[in-house]
Amino acid sequence: MQLGLSQRTLARRAGTTQAAVSRIERGQTSPTWETVAALLMSMGYTPDLQARRLPGRWDPLHLGQLYERPPAERLALGLSANRLAGRLRQAADDARRV
Repeated sequence: MQLGLSQRTLARRAGTTQAAVSRIERGQTSPTWETVAALLMSMGYTPDLQARRLPGRWDPLHLGQLYERPPAERLALGLSANRLAGRLRQAADDARRV
């Protein structure tokens, strides 16, 4: 996105610092969702978090490694993934309310 905004102007609009914008642009830090949303909104974009299913079923290497694990560990991983999905859904719901 090239809108002709300086880092300082973008930072001021988003409620952050020019140094923070610079670190994000250089890949020296990973911004929070709130920061990403503020930066996008300050550029006139609506933040939209979506999940899309990967093509195919699963990566064969990943699936093979999963089947090598004991059933209890597979269950624990499945429950962990379910909790993560719940947190992602909550984050998306929270983002829509912004």
